[in-house]
Amino acid sequence: MKYQDFLTRTSFEKEDLLAFAHGHLIQDAPGEMGRLPAPPLLMMDRVTWVDKRGRRGHITAEKDIRIDDWFFQCHFLGDPVQPGILGLDAIWQLIGFYCSLNGATGSGRALGCDSVEFNGQIRPHNRIVRYEIEIRRFSEIRETGAMIAVGNGKVFVDDEQVYVMKNAKAGIFKDIAYSDYPIRSDHAIGGLPPHEESTLDKILKRFRRNDGQ
Repeated sequence: MKYQDFLTRTSFEKEDLLAFAHGHLIQDAPGEMGRLPAPPLLMMDRVTWVDKRGRRGHITAEKDIRIDDWFFQCHFLGDPVQPGILGLDAIWQLIGFYCSLNGATGSGRALGCDSVEFNGQIRPHNRIVRYEIEIRRFSEIRETGAMIAVGNGKVFVDDEQVYVMKNAKAGIFKDIAYSDYPIRSDHAIGGLPPHEESTLDKILKRFRRNDGQ
């Protein structure tokens, strides 16, 4: 797929998402692309709709539930239920993917959220999980090329809403990838890279100010 085609696509199938996770989807990428997690942590089978309107937009996706999904085998023995954190991670994954669809290059990172509510559960004999995310705003810091997006996410199982995540934040940042794993190198240790600290602080303060917080 050509990069310009990627930027204008409004839906993606499982093959596309797997290729993006492995770094093979875009033939002429302008730089290092953020990646979705590979299975088993890839939490969607298809992106069904992308709508970009200025600094706002929407992205929706679905995941087919399989009775032998890996998490049902361990969470919990005698009481299988999908861990709630995996549904939340799906929202962060999709917000990062939305940033890539808006031209961001670099590595994706989850940045937090304001609140989470669980009012249901996902069991082995359910059928489809649907994620709906309203992107409230996104912004690029031109001096570093970092991009961050904030959105409100909802998770449905068989059309019943089970999770709500407010002001979920994720970003794409340059020059932080640990591409030579497992060799010990500059990016082999975690923590906040010093050269990104002021950028993150600036972006998050801007969003809080716009929210009146």
